[in-house]
Amino acid sequence: MGIEINGTASGAAPRPGQCLRTFLREQGNTGVKKGCDGGDCGACTVHVDGTPVHSCIYPAVRAEGRSVTTIEGLAGTAGGPLHPVQQQFMERQGFQCGFCTAGMVMTAASFDDAQKDNLPRNLKGNLCRCTGYRAIADAVCGHPGHPDPGGPGSGIAGEGQPDPAPGRLGDDVPAPASRAVVTGAARYTLDLPKEEQQGLLHLKILRSPHPHARVLSIAKDAALNVPGVVAVFTSEDAPEQLFSTAQHELFTDDPDDTRVLDDVVRFIGQRVAAVVAESVAAAEAGVRALQVEYEELPAVFSPQEALLPGAPLVHGDKDAVKARISRPERNVVAELHSELGDVAGGFAGADFIHEQTYQTQRVQHVALETHAAIATVDDDGRLQVRTSSQVPFLVRRTLCRVFGLEEDRVHVVAGRVGGGFGGKQEVLTEDLVALAALKLKRPVQLELTRTEQFTATTTRHPFTIKLKAGAAKDGRLTALQLDVVTNTGAYGNHGPGVMFHGCGESLAVYKCANKKVDAQSVYTNAVPAGAFRGYGLSQMIFAIESAMDELASGIGMDPLEFRRRNMVREGDHMLSTQPQPEEDVHYGSYGLDQCLDLVRDALDRGSERYRQAGLEDLGPDWMVGEGAALSMIDTVPPRGHFAHARLRLLPDGTYQADVGTAEFGNGTTTVHAQLAATALSTEASRVAVRQSDTDLVEHDTGAFGSAGTVVAGKATLEAAEELAVRIRAFAAGIRQTQASACVLDGDAVVVDGTRVALAELAQAAEEAGVDLAAEGRWGGTPRSVAFNVHGFRVAVNRGTGELKILQSVQAADAGVVVNPRQCRGQIEGGIAQAIGATLYEEVVVNDDGKVTTDILRQYHIPTFADVPRSEVYFADTNDTLGPLGAKSMSESPFNPVAPALANAIRNATGVRFAQLPIARDRIYLGLKEAGLVPAEAGAVR
Repeated sequence: MGIEINGTASGAAPRPGQCLRTFLREQGNTGVKKGCDGGDCGACTVHVDGTPVHSCIYPAVRAEGRSVTTIEGLAGTAGGPLHPVQQQFMERQGFQCGFCTAGMVMTAASFDDAQKDNLPRNLKGNLCRCTGYRAIADAVCGHPGHPDPGGPGSGIAGEGQPDPAPGRLGDDVPAPASRAVVTGAARYTLDLPKEEQQGLLHLKILRSPHPHARVLSIAKDAALNVPGVVAVFTSEDAPEQLFSTAQHELFTDDPDDTRVLDDVVRFIGQRVAAVVAESVAAAEAGVRALQVEYEELPAVFSPQEALLPGAPLVHGDKDAVKARISRPERNVVAELHSELGDVAGGFAGADFIHEQTYQTQRVQHVALETHAAIATVDDDGRLQVRTSSQVPFLVRRTLCRVFGLEEDRVHVVAGRVGGGFGGKQEVLTEDLVALAALKLKRPVQLELTRTEQFTATTTRHPFTIKLKAGAAKDGRLTALQLDVVTNTGAYGNHGPGVMFHGCGESLAVYKCANKKVDAQSVYTNAVPAGAFRGYGLSQMIFAIESAMDELASGIGMDPLEFRRRNMVREGDHMLSTQPQPEEDVHYGSYGLDQCLDLVRDALDRGSERYRQAGLEDLGPDWMVGEGAALSMIDTVPPRGHFAHARLRLLPDGTYQADVGTAEFGNGTTTVHAQLAATALSTEASRVAVRQSDTDLVEHDTGAFGSAGTVVAGKATLEAAEELAVRIRAFAAGIRQTQASACVLDGDAVVVDGTRVALAELAQAAEEAGVDLAAEGRWGGTPRSVAFNVHGFRVAVNRGTGELKILQSVQAADAGVVVNPRQCRGQIEGGIAQAIGATLYEEVVVNDDGKVTTDILRQYHIPTFADVPRSEVYFADTNDTLGPLGAKSMSESPFNPVAPALANAIRNATGVRFAQLPIARDRIYLGLKEAGLVPAEAGAVR
């Protein structure tokens, strides 16, 4: 018996033990995704005889004699009408990166009306890391969507009708890849056609079982004798060049402390050797056959212990100057010491002083597409790399640096990327596949497992923040003093940047004359930390915004009013750790006051709604409170962030935009099309965007630091504006009139009242030898600032520690919102991710340095049932620095959520929780310590 796939009998038979997911992908059904291989995420969902199953845990042999439907076959005929659920996901933009979407659609396509009425239960097997689930709910149930924000006070998510407008600034333009995403045709990193998989080798990694050890010897023979194994690579085969996996415009921002393969390992999970084979199974067998002799070395896991004299040295073998490490002899990667004003005098003049140590934890990005890359060497000897990366141009530069190659000998492409959140601003797979491909002259693929993501990539930096803050009775903030220790883990990738950035805008948003900061980024023998949404700000803001509430309480003032009196206003110097503000950071626009008002008004309306519905009184066991927090972020990373774009009029009268920035759910593809369409007075659907390919444009620093709109977007806008000028000038020339008499309009130029088709102009230009194209560049400076304010109303059960989020609201100053639906989705996704990081997400490292939360079933990310339906509002501002008035809004929604939630819990219970995550058991124990747990509840426990 064979397996019928999408109505056609498959001539292939599954291998013994093969799961249905890998079998289906081998048959060309690449819409079936791998997110976990444990039945936890749902990205691989298909129908077997009409019933949805997780194909990663469904034995392929069980499908013999059955009918299997994948996302490619859901609608029936290719290119024909979509299934209603696919259509709804496309119309309501029920996705961002889209990696989970095929599985989500397959699950929802099986629902009856009763199942749609209980999505928290029936979507629990499908995870999304990007959207926050509101857009998914609208898509599954056919809800109308949300309104055009218009101005201040508008924009409650979930109301109104979807805007079918096709086009320009401020329209809800659908993502260009919408149809491809909902049909499974979108190509992510490993979604190669079957013919391109011929001869593909697979690489697997032997990883260290020790937190710190020297590799004395590796016996390869047994591995090389495994059938199918082609090669084994160790430190003896790796370049000596040290580098950082972190990727920035200036590689000198990060320490050179990493080798492709090293003979010293510094955390459990670090690479020891790589096995390349004809199949994944053979490569894994080869890894198991390797025999390694280690010399175990002393290890240290706490940054506080790592700072002590005599502590084991993680990188004691490094030259501080050459490697750019502050003090390797004390495990200090980077440090900052600053004092502005008279801090002692500020505390002397305070009427109330708050002192507290705040702690944040490791959090994993959990992008549903794991890190993956394919490398090959073409017939001309050029290295070709296809990778899941936010920074393809910086990957190329790093590979050239490590392997001693010229840039024109390396070509890097990022297809559609399945989520990033900063985790793919690293080189974690590309160097190994490049090493193997250069040695073997055959294509080599590496795909990390979900467990490798948790144990061997990067996390958010844990922070320990000793804070002291003072306030006067009149509401003045008199002094701020912080002692900050960050745990960068075994390698310093992003350690300096996260520390410096975290201490930046978190302090600069308050105009306190007396500020002191001592900060250190410290090595430990644990899984490395790296870039994560917010880049240090979320950790620091948790402490500072918690302290603002404590100060307000101490002097008897409303917390939002206390903030209003102390926050920077337009024209104020933004001072954090330097006596002068950063010269290139300006108020391109200012909407923080509006954001405070929007959140205050929304919380007041919510309170009234609950009061009228009789829901404020939940019973004697429930304590209700509200809290808020604010944040500020520079809209572009410092020291240069560069972009280059090209726009061209095509023969058919449409446009082609070439940009360098990557698409991973951040929506930049849509934004570039809209910006270009606005400048060219056409529709976004007439602008085809090609991107994230190092052969397309000169350079692009990358899609991080929320730079996709405000840097790459400015380059695209400049190119589009110049192209518009050239088209009008050419039209004027052939019609012998003035350029001022020529107006672009959709698919034509109106010349003295007559429409001349762009296709006609393109043909005339070709005949005349004129290239109707233009280029744009932007260097990321000057920079503006964006603001976010979040508010919560919560209920806490005094007997169990259970927390209910009754209301969630965020107001954002995003300047002119290019695409309201898309920007709202970024905010909702940031809120959802931050709620997870606040309440339960934690990468746990045990006393031996081993990550114990190494699968999704042990690491809880928000499910549909966990995420409240947040209200989202936009301030009415127009930024003078951003493209057409826009500002960034990818990272910043995450930042104020944790302190706002902690402040709401404090307001409800009177207990300050200063350690993340604020899990239910911690709430219960905190209430118990405060004497708030009823005696009978305590007795039961």
